Amino acid sequence: MKPLVFLHGWAQSQQVWHKQRDSFPNALYLNLPGHGGADDVPVDHWIDELAQQLPEKPCVLAGWSLGGILALALTSRFPERIAALALISTTPCFRRRLDWQPGCDERQFAEFEAAVASKSPRLLNRFFALMLHGDALSRSDYNALAKQAVDRQQPVSAAGLSGGLELLGALDYRHAMADIAVPTLILHGEADAIVSAESGRWLAESIQHSQMQLFPACGHAIFMTQSEKFNQYLSNWWSSL
Repeated sequence: MKPLVFLHGWAQSQQVWHKQRDSFPNALYLNLPGHGGADDVPVDHWIDELAQQLPEKPCVLAGWSLGGILALALTSRFPERIAALALISTTPCFRRRLDWQPGCDERQFAEFEAAVASKSPRLLNRFFALMLHGDALSRSDYNALAKQAVDRQQPVSAAGLSGGLELLGALDYRHAMADIAVPTLILHGEADAIVSAESGRWLAESIQHSQMQLFPACGHAIFMTQSEKFNQYLSNWWSSL
């Protein structure tokens, strides 16, 4: 089977994939720059930094949220390195624009910017809660996920936070969808409060050789809150490539 690589999202780390480790024990779980103990690098070098860590053989790249946008960037820049894509709770353009209404509205994005600028320790807790908005979780289940998924020993650096948010505000890969020629799996929660399901539907309609699976009553972190179903879909698709 082709090598499988996971890319996490903004302000998190490879630890978010704790419920995938048993199902995909030989996968490569990367940290974004400044996340999970990874070195800080200038934001305009993030894509090259990630490309250097990919396997020599063309890989299956599974990217969540910002990790999915970066997966699109890697596929656009290094198409020979990518054999297939799994886009999880992902959008080609995070920020709302005049011609892109599914994006994050200016009020919410400004709140992210203000929180990063203030260096408030509550930012990550609020963002984690927003990730799980839309899932019917008990308080004990929520606390258990937060304890297992967050790397408190190696929190995201200030440069990682600001650099990731800069990329979320700037990157726009809508124009590149027609050039994606690899098999693509799109997995999205219907109740996602960070990246709307409309973005996932747009990707499915715009990418050749794509298929989509929506998760009802599920928010932004489908691989955590509906992990068994997520792992089964991803495993079946991966093994079919």
